[in-house]
Amino acid sequence: MTVLDIGEVARRAGVPASTLRYYEEKGLITSSGRRGLRRQYDPGVLERLALIALGRTAGFSLDEIGRMVAPDGRPDLDRQKLAAKADELEARMRELAVLRDSLRHAAACPAPSHMECPTFRGLLRAAATGAVAVPPKRTPGPP
Repeated sequence: MTVLDIGEVARRAGVPASTLRYYEEKGLITSSGRRGLRRQYDPGVLERLALIALGRTAGFSLDEIGRMVAPDGRPDLDRQKLAAKADELEARMRELAVLRDSLRHAAACPAPSHMECPTFRGLLRAAATGAVAVPPKRTPGPP
């Protein structure tokens, strides 16, 4: 069986080797052994890393992603959680569309001052009440 050196996995997956070591520490991936001091991985780790990248892009934490993988390494996706995350993304997309449109208006608004622009003031009110929210931070650690 072919094994991949940590450097090759890092290159192919587009992540630093430190991220691979972190993911291994978190139990998201496992090495198949070592050659000297360098970790070796089965080629299937690339698919696992793609799943992790997709989950991170969708906004899942590493812990959530870890729970979506069966002990044998195959995805064990919770369809309800996927649907809930899709709903979250949909709501965030609507918020971002309103924010985008408001900023475009403010950029082109003929009012002498942005504070005189009703659209900009509405955006400020929305921000003050939390209607325009900052997205939650991801779990600390390498991407």
